[in-house]
Amino acid sequence: MSVPAHKILICALVAALSCLPATVGAQAVDSADQKGYAPLFSSRTPLPVTIEAPLTTLMTERPEDEYLDGTFSYTEEDGTVQSLDLKIRTRGNYRRQEKTCDFTPIRLNFRKKQLENTVFEGQDKLKLVTHCQNSIPYFEQLVLREYFAYRILQLMTDKSFAVRLLEINYIDTEGSDSLKKIGFAIEDDESVAERVGMQYVESGNIEHDDLDRQHENLVNLFQYLIGNTDFSLVHVEPDKDCCHNSKLLSATGAAPYTAVPYDFDFAGIVNAPYASPNPEFKLRNVRQRLYRGICKNVDLVPETIQRFLDKRDAIYGLLDEIELLSKRTRRDLTAYLNPFFDTISDPKLVSSRIVSRCTGPM
Repeated sequence: MSVPAHKILICALVAALSCLPATVGAQAVDSADQKGYAPLFSSRTPLPVTIEAPLTTLMTERPEDEYLDGTFSYTEEDGTVQSLDLKIRTRGNYRRQEKTCDFTPIRLNFRKKQLENTVFEGQDKLKLVTHCQNSIPYFEQLVLREYFAYRILQLMTDKSFAVRLLEINYIDTEGSDSLKKIGFAIEDDESVAERVGMQYVESGNIEHDDLDRQHENLVNLFQYLIGNTDFSLVHVEPDKDCCHNSKLLSATGAAPYTAVPYDFDFAGIVNAPYASPNPEFKLRNVRQRLYRGICKNVDLVPETIQRFLDKRDAIYGLLDEIELLSKRTRRDLTAYLNPFFDTISDPKLVSSRIVSRCTGPM
């Protein structure tokens, strides 16, 4: 009696996984310590800044194209106060809706000439992840949870978006009370591409065969770690470029592409009250993990798992590094990480929860 080819492959993978080191003692090197990062993203220290703008109008009208005038100020390490001209507008999709957030994500547009010899040198149109709800302090912890997800991916690969925490003093020039909230800035698409020696590519739908296999496999296991199903590495969103919650980079402008994911607020590791899993997958809630890797890449699973095991101590170490996390949030994030590492350390669980859940032909 012949044995199906996919079962032979699974057995081979289980055998390979059994050979992985049971413990990992090496400390991971944070990729953000490497060269090439703009000054804003070369430090992990939260940066206090002040944004003065017509915030009432901004959050009432929520302009997606028109910028409003404002000012942006912060203090350099040497004590020099920098005040910059600012254009500001809202951005995003789900979080831009009033029913979701009463304070939306925003985009900051600076004058490049004013940024020379400052920590913001090299920036232009900067994405800012904000606190969503003004009157619910816990939402700032959700900002930190999403920041943590970005930092995990930075540990795994330099082909990822850099982030920088900001302690923001919002001053409404139209008279509303000021707000002091946590947010974080996200590296620009073009900056990521330039930093890693590639170029940003705009495209329609692509095929899995068009992607760098190793990076695709790493991203899919990362998305499994954070409990995210709200993404695609090959399909576009309506009226958008490819792909859903990911950007394409290329060394040549053509395939193979490197898909760089972003926007993790629907992930289980964030656990936002408004988040729900992709209904296609019939999951109970966003905390339930589902592996979405493709079967053609399962031969890479042992190698990819080893990369995560090698970074395990560094990933847990981020929880201590991000000092603004509350003790409760830190405990919850630790509890959410534990089952992931338990799974990838057990060949039988890898077979049942990862390899056997892949999609498409072997």
